[in-house]
Amino acid sequence: MTTTSAQSPLHSPASRSVVLGSTSRYRRELLERLRIPFEVTAPEVDETPQAGERPRALALRLALAKAQAVAALHPEAVVIGSDQVADLAGQALGKPGEHARAVAQLRQMRGQTVIFQTALAVVCLASGFSQVDLAEVRVVFRDLSDEEIEAYLQAEQPYDCAGSAKSEGLGIALLESIDNDDPTALIGLPLIRTARLLRQAGVKLL
Repeated sequence: MTTTSAQSPLHSPASRSVVLGSTSRYRRELLERLRIPFEVTAPEVDETPQAGERPRALALRLALAKAQAVAALHPEAVVIGSDQVADLAGQALGKPGEHARAVAQLRQMRGQTVIFQTALAVVCLASGFSQVDLAEVRVVFRDLSDEEIEAYLQAEQPYDCAGSAKSEGLGIALLESIDNDDPTALIGLPLIRTARLLRQAGVKLL
């Protein structure tokens, strides 16, 4: 398991170290906005949905499982775990992984309302802290043509994004509207909720 560190030049010291339990470059870039030092450790978690598991429950379970798995390696640290699942009428759409699956996902979502369930967990074994939260982002997709889908995928290749939707890039052109209360949730880490849970866990941000 590989652990790397990230630190911004401006930060306030925390009473405990912070570890991001994720391999997502998007989550790492978002967490850097809080200007606290942190490490990154990849969680060893089976992300296979359980039988009959709804998208919301899946996202919450995996976020907590990731945080707990990494916390076992860093018991003194405050560990952040997160997971995102695209919810299309109760059907979970994860990361496509390859082009054909991304095409199929976007064809399913065109003209539809999709709820991106972005779950967050913060765990510290040493202090006994464990909290989960979830940001729902309601997204309305345009009635996309096959040509638009192909042009978008060729430009962005968003095969590591839930539901193939990379809203911080050209993916914004796929959408009619976004409705949420935590602006970074759709990118992969709801920073308002993250900051709140970190403060509750004893991490000083400002």
